[in-house]
Amino acid sequence: MKYEIVELKEKIVEGVEIKTTNQDGKSMQDIGELWQKFFAEGVYEKIENKVNTKTIGLYTDYEGDYTNPYNFVVCTEVSKKSDNLENRVVKTIPAGKYAKFTIIGDVQKAVGEAWTEIWNMDLNRKYDCDFEEYQNNSEDMNNQEIHIYISLQN
Repeated sequence: MKYEIVELKEKIVEGVEIKTTNQDGKSMQDIGELWQKFFAEGVYEKIENKVNTKTIGLYTDYEGDYTNPYNFVVCTEVSKKSDNLENRVVKTIPAGKYAKFTIIGDVQKAVGEAWTEIWNMDLNRKYDCDFEEYQNNSEDMNNQEIHIYISLQN
């Protein structure tokens, strides 16, 4: 799977968070439910100071590598945190070196397949902040452009 190395500036994001693990398919259920909550309960609409319309799935607070627990945040980039967070969290995606993968396809199937490949790649991963950035450039959920960023050691 092809990727490019990019330098990202710091991003501030706001959204909802859950602690999960990739063991026994738990993350698939947890992450799906959190995305549902983000849209169905109007969390996205309540976030102030959005930088753009892109949504982000953030993997952070790793307790080791991808086989250990981590936090997942469904969020969007903001210029500053909302005045009233209403059960939302604010996280910082640090500036730094990332491997950037561009995926086009179904928002669940294509992303899941990409992660399976990424886990098997020999990347010098930092296990700090990794994220999927949904470009939201199509109404067709089977033909979305998604950028996956993997934090790398310097």
